[in-house]
Amino acid sequence: MSSIANLSVKQLRQAVNLKVKIEALEKKLNQLASSTAKPVAAKAPKKRRKMSAAGKARIVAALKARWAKFKAAKTANQVAKPAKKKFTMSAAAKAKISAAAKARWAKFRAEKK
Repeated sequence: MSSIANLSVKQLRQAVNLKVKIEALEKKLNQLASSTAKPVAAKAPKKRRKMSAAGKARIVAALKARWAKFKAAKTANQVAKPAKKKFTMSAAAKAKISAAAKARWAKFRAEKK
């Protein structure tokens, strides 16, 4: 930017006029910002509704009843199913399977040689 000493008289007058306009606009802006009158377009914020203690208690009671019903149905379904019997192998069956496996491995080793 050029210094003030290098400006012509006409340019100095333009600069002064611009400065005056800027100050006038800033003054208007400050007046608008500091005015106490509310603009027509702005709406007041909506007030939040508060729930009464009795209303909240009714909701909590209904929720607890709903969960109790759900849990009761769940346990009833579990009781209705018979428990699976665990399969156990007799000692004789285990010995028979073991003997068959040993015979297979003996045959495999004999063919390998």
